Amino acid sequence: MPTTTELYYFAHEAEEQINNRPPVILIHGAGGTHLSWPPQIRRLADEKIYALDLPGHGKSAGAGKQSVDEYAEDVLTFMQELQINAAVFVGHSMGSAVALTLALKYPKQALGLALLGSGSKLRVAPILLETVGNSNTFESAVDMINEKCFGSESAPNLVELSRRTMLEIRPPVLLGDFMACNEFDATSQLEKINIPTLIICGAEDKMTPVKFSESLRDGIVNSQLHVLENAGHMVMLEQTDAVADLLKQFIDGIPFKVKKPRKKRVAPVVDSALAA
Repeated sequence: MPTTTELYYFAHEAEEQINNRPPVILIHGAGGTHLSWPPQIRRLADEKIYALDLPGHGKSAGAGKQSVDEYAEDVLTFMQELQINAAVFVGHSMGSAVALTLALKYPKQALGLALLGSGSKLRVAPILLETVGNSNTFESAVDMINEKCFGSESAPNLVELSRRTMLEIRPPVLLGDFMACNEFDATSQLEKINIPTLIICGAEDKMTPVKFSESLRDGIVNSQLHVLENAGHMVMLEQTDAVADLLKQFIDGIPFKVKKPRKKRVAPVVDSALAA
């Protein structure tokens, strides 16, 4: 798996080069990695997918950040390094805040948005901010987070896998993620977004309840909302096939043309004999 700008990422290319498909960048949530996106989503048929580990997460270098804006700048730098002019941003939870920020600050780089378990603001319970950064209370905080992240029908082994994965992150990094979420608020700017937007939420989401996704739908003009039953905050893990199908349909509807490089103008050659 390649690394650029200190970011570790998974890349999936379509078996056949298809020039009318937009690049898709998957941005995980707080305490997550590129593995937060299951294979069915990371390997969407006929799509060019990039799934990142944000700084300090997974196999990426760095210490993590404490603001959504900083993470957005990291994604933008990643795009510049790979010469990706514009992309569809797919974000989960904190990753959706990063996606929204990119669309607001750099509209020319955003072809579309898919926001999962999202909201225009992502307030964090004070108890988590108090406990998640402390090595003595970190494990109990992670337990609390995972209890709220999944719906009632989720398989116990899926919940346990999520818990073990989150325990691998350093406490200061997870605290920084939650601080970034807590400070994020794009409510007053939603009307500025006019690109195609897909909003997906689990009906049992306790971290960002359905009303937050409904608020996004009401605030973003060109948006659609899908609420999936038997799913909580980790909707892409709980209802993988449904989310993959919705993403595929959404991306299929986004017009995209590859920019052809401009041809250099060549000065006409003058026959010196005739010119004389």
